[in-house]
Amino acid sequence: MGKRHSQKVRTQATTSVPDRPGLLFILSAPSGAGKSTLCRAVRDRFPDLLYSISYTTRQPRPGEQNGVDYQFIAKNEFEKKIARGQWAEWAEVHGNYYGTLADLLDRGLNGGRDILLDIDVQGMHQIIKRYPAGITIFIMPPSLDTLRYRLEARGTDSPEVIAVRLVNAQKEMAQKDLYRHVIVNDQLADAVAELIDIVEKYRS
Repeated sequence: MGKRHSQKVRTQATTSVPDRPGLLFILSAPSGAGKSTLCRAVRDRFPDLLYSISYTTRQPRPGEQNGVDYQFIAKNEFEKKIARGQWAEWAEVHGNYYGTLADLLDRGLNGGRDILLDIDVQGMHQIIKRYPAGITIFIMPPSLDTLRYRLEARGTDSPEVIAVRLVNAQKEMAQKDLYRHVIVNDQLADAVAELIDIVEKYRS
């Protein structure tokens, strides 16, 4: 009886400890550079990848779903979580809060799950302080003119908002060398292939 019991304990211990800690992939890009499309492609290729959905206080755009595109949250609720120190990273962008909950990342990584994180440059700086082994990837548009065209074609922002986004894009692109990997999203299929290749190499 004692022998069977000890075997059972050993089996539990073996199955409960992950083979390795999870990997954290941190993806950043200026608004309109195609980051959401690339994230979807990676998630389709690696369905076991845990995707951290950012929280935001901004209003949903047409077609966006709560819990799919973002976790939409009231401003006062977001600020309560700031006060409690519950965000792994957070920022105020274009008058709205965006953030990532620390608990989700900690539980995933400690459980051996690989995580994809879609955050801006400001958030990346905070995340890397907390998770220095994070794999940072920056998505570049081919040019600012191309970015302007994509933002205008999206049809969701006023000319004034687009102008602000372009100024912010220049600031973000100036920090691309802080990232381990930089992908220029000129031809989408090529950018998708390059991103999948990067993720695959780390995971293997």
